[in-house]
Amino acid sequence: MVEPAASLTEQLAAHLCRLVPFAMRQRARLHLLDWLGCAAGARMSDTAALQRRAGGSAIERATWLGNVLEMDDIHRTGIVHPGPVIWPAALRAGARMDACLEAGVRGYEAMVAVAATLDAHHYAFWHPTATAGSFGAAAAAASLLALDAAATADALGLAGSVTGGLWQMRHAPGDGKQWHLAHARATGMAAAHHARHGARGPRQILEGPQGLYAAACRAPRPMILGKGWRIEEVSFKPWGACRHAHPTIDAALALKDQGKLSGEIIVGAYRDALTFCDRADPQSVVQAKFSLQHAVAIVMARGVPQLADFEPEAIAALAPERALVRVVEEPALTAAYPEHFGARVTSTTGSVLITDTFGDPERPMADADIVAKARTLMAWGGIDAAGVEAGIAAVLEADDTAPLFDWLEAWL
Repeated sequence: MVEPAASLTEQLAAHLCRLVPFAMRQRARLHLLDWLGCAAGARMSDTAALQRRAGGSAIERATWLGNVLEMDDIHRTGIVHPGPVIWPAALRAGARMDACLEAGVRGYEAMVAVAATLDAHHYAFWHPTATAGSFGAAAAAASLLALDAAATADALGLAGSVTGGLWQMRHAPGDGKQWHLAHARATGMAAAHHARHGARGPRQILEGPQGLYAAACRAPRPMILGKGWRIEEVSFKPWGACRHAHPTIDAALALKDQGKLSGEIIVGAYRDALTFCDRADPQSVVQAKFSLQHAVAIVMARGVPQLADFEPEAIAALAPERALVRVVEEPALTAAYPEHFGARVTSTTGSVLITDTFGDPERPMADADIVAKARTLMAWGGIDAAGVEAGIAAVLEADDTAPLFDWLEAWL
């Protein structure tokens, strides 16, 4: 009798059960620190105030804060932000730090592996950080619970059966994007918990006739399960704007360095950058973070973008510069996307083309830059210097999670 071929979730579960090497755990510490900085930087936000009213643990509150400032890490091909979902699922009070780091690496692997199979049709309607996030959270929680491959496959199937998150939340002010993170984390963790106790999940939740691909994709891409770990493919974000705006910022900075960023400016970008970030007259902080025109205006008038440059005072002040910026689709950049996020910024005296932006694996941020980013974000959130250094040490130096959880309780 011929054994049936292993489903995609079964293949992924077996893949996740590999040993996580020391180098990947060290890489994971940087991503954990990056998430912590993003969450801490948002501790004075309206979302943080909402969470203080809602109650819950510090880690539950932190889950809502990881993407508020739009500085969370990103995988380009999957167009997915792993950190804000994975780290709240991978951290457990009383656990050894190595166990949490391994859970994080496995969570990134699952989330990126699933996200990278989702197609453009899916991205047009669905928020991949939510869709793939439930799978990633399930994988991280399964790792912490030391589930075997069979139980991990069940957890993935259970989580995937109720995953989702629609982009409609972008069309009105609200907290839908943050709710997506909390839902993905909670769903994945609950799936792993129940799989541990024998709950079975649909093994073909991805490729089955009524699975995720059939329901929400037209041309899903093959799942790639390589020898390495895909956390190495994840980019860090240096600036507090939508990642689709980063190539434009990068190109504008290069043109400014040449002394040629003046007068009327044309931004050539890929189609999704225009879909999400063609916004000539932003009216809020969120809209400014999703505006190519505002991104260029900041660089023209002020140089390297700072978080304050997306606040209401700056939005009003930079209106004259935004009026000089026109955005157009550049077909070659659309063709190279999402493997490469690129932009071309052109003035009357010069032009700069960026094909991979700062923070991508091809142009990585140095470890020191990532630590400096965390310091800046924590300070933006109102944390004093001693608290900042304690948070960094809790991530980069501690062997257990107690200092990190103490820090979260104190500051969030």
